[in-house]
Amino acid sequence: MASDGPPSGCSAAPRPLHSAQAVDVASASNFRAFEMLHLHLDLRAEFGPPGPGPGSRNLSGTAVLELRCLVPEGATELRLDSHPCLEVTAASLRRQRPDSKEQPAEPVHFRTQPFSHYGQALCVALPQPFPAGERFQVLLTYRVGEGPGVCWLAPEQTAGKKKPFVYTQGQAVLNRAFFPCFDTPAVKCRYSALIEVPDGFTAVMSANTWEKRGPNKFFFQMCQPIPSYLIALAIGDLVSAEVGPRYDLLFMPPSFPFGGMENPCLTFVTPCLLAGDRSLADVIIHEISHSWFGNLVTNANWGEFWLNEGFTMYAQRRISTVLFGSAYTCLEAATGRALLRQHMDITGEENPLNKLRVKIEPGVDPDDTYNETPYEKGFCFVSYLAHLVGDQDEFDNFLKAYVNEFKFQSILADDFLEFYLEYFPELKKKRVDSIPGFEFDRWLNTPGWPPYLPDLSPGDSLMKPAEELAQLWVTRELDMKAIEAVAISTWKTYQLVYFLDKILQKSPLPPGNVKKLGETYPKISDSRNAELRLRWGQIVIKNDHQEDFWKVKEFLQSQGKQKYTLPLYHAMMGGSEVAQTLAKETFKATAPQLHSNVVNYVQQIVAPKGS
Repeated sequence: MASDGPPSGCSAAPRPLHSAQAVDVASASNFRAFEMLHLHLDLRAEFGPPGPGPGSRNLSGTAVLELRCLVPEGATELRLDSHPCLEVTAASLRRQRPDSKEQPAEPVHFRTQPFSHYGQALCVALPQPFPAGERFQVLLTYRVGEGPGVCWLAPEQTAGKKKPFVYTQGQAVLNRAFFPCFDTPAVKCRYSALIEVPDGFTAVMSANTWEKRGPNKFFFQMCQPIPSYLIALAIGDLVSAEVGPRYDLLFMPPSFPFGGMENPCLTFVTPCLLAGDRSLADVIIHEISHSWFGNLVTNANWGEFWLNEGFTMYAQRRISTVLFGSAYTCLEAATGRALLRQHMDITGEENPLNKLRVKIEPGVDPDDTYNETPYEKGFCFVSYLAHLVGDQDEFDNFLKAYVNEFKFQSILADDFLEFYLEYFPELKKKRVDSIPGFEFDRWLNTPGWPPYLPDLSPGDSLMKPAEELAQLWVTRELDMKAIEAVAISTWKTYQLVYFLDKILQKSPLPPGNVKKLGETYPKISDSRNAELRLRWGQIVIKNDHQEDFWKVKEFLQSQGKQKYTLPLYHAMMGGSEVAQTLAKETFKATAPQLHSNVVNYVQQIVAPKGS
């Protein structure tokens, strides 16, 4: 991030934002009534057995929230997002005196209130109405053990196999199960934390400064305001290596449900990226790009998730073009387009989740709306806006201006598009927002395939050979001479991925072809690269190639990334009886090592309610 942002409590008058009136139905808090100026966590980690009993694993301590009242007529209650797994035992309040002398904290009443299956409200009573502008602190003593926001792993679930591990995962609405907060991307605050760990453990957090305070205490400080979902903690038997001065990565245990999570100053990444050939470096480029798109400028609610992901996909592919050339980038983009096609084929193009602006209904977990649309359809929309500009350098400069305009703020699509048309007045004059078939409103609010697809023809030199080879494998009488004349040993990973996507689209193949395919290309069928293992598993299942079913099971046992896990369970449950049995047996064996959200999603696939 470029700067520390405005000081707490004072800033230049910002432009009026549509997001200032945005509602977040996924938050139980009254985040519009108070400004969260600072959060401090003082926590102690204990690794014990799972469960609620004494001595069980938990984080315990205090959360100190520094707040300023925003309600002109005053406020009598603070409502925070919380979760049933988070046990608050005491609440107190400290008022800030004009002379800045610290007042003693006084106990206040608090209660919980039901909200949804993914959280509850924590209501803290203020002793009398607090006038607008008044600053105060709320101190909450709490404990959290088992829950969706704090993920505990036994030693055998880690790479070292010797010590347990714990990490937090905030996106989208899970940090309410880590600490009481305004769990919405609409508002941001600075934070600090003091974390005490057992002997031999190390704590790390998404903070830009840290120091050790004694043998077992780590102090962290994030000087820039960030949304609550980006506050992250991990504690374990960690080792480090200096590979560069600017960017910190934490390689997570295999059960981590995402490819990467862009926690500022400490990106969490899956070990699946360690393919050995740098072939999956695009994930790191993606997470770095989130430093600007998502972290610095943030979607104001989860229905506008494309603002985070569509721009990040665009930035990733711009960087990739500079580093690796347009042919490679177009090839990678084609694999993304294939994923979008698969998703829309499964859900139906008219599914309301296939809009860029998703209407999240009250009670719906935003995580349940997660799919390829905000990534790939979002990328297409940003590419369309660049196409309207017509000059790459000019659009790059616009993106810099956009980030500078909205840095440290949370916005809606209306804010972005308004700024776009202000920045390019000639486009506004041409009314590019209402070109028939490409209306901005249609892009945002109509489900279905993107109205505009960026030109991927520069990738033809890599895609055409893969398409032609895939076609050779469709015939009943295989022309092995023609097949063996194609030297795939020089192909890059994404060329192999594209080839397998084409095979999958053409599956089921004639009997025996998949067996021959695996024998011909052990580089693919025996690969340890996660992207290739996913595609090979999908092909094996769709063609009911049962002698390789063990590879599907092994892959699912080796990792828990949602993007790899769910498609394979969908494929198995849509396959033969043997494949369905494999799905149920594999899930039973692997469920304890998966993230709770992934467990819920697989459960819905393997044994949906009402079945």
